[in-house]
Amino acid sequence: MELGSTMFISHLPKLDLHGYDRDSARLAINDFVNENIKLKKREFIIVHGIGSGILKKTTHETLKRNKNVTEYAICYNNIGSTIVRVSI
Repeated sequence: MELGSTMFISHLPKLDLHGYDRDSARLAINDFVNENIKLKKREFIIVHGIGSGILKKTTHETLKRNKNVTEYAICYNNIGSTIVRVSI
């Protein structure tokens, strides 16, 4: 299945970054990735919103640098969030 086209994502763990600044978002994303790996959750959602795009850019840069993240993509049905897949 193609990442980002998942229709039923309500069961996936979510991190909502609304109200975060860049530095706090980076820390929260990396902590969330590590927590989901420990819990053996292979996919999860990061909600960054649409806005000016700062949190989206920060999210994607952080995920790109994280060695545990195998892929990520904008959610098919919500462009204000990114679905993430990690290696377990």
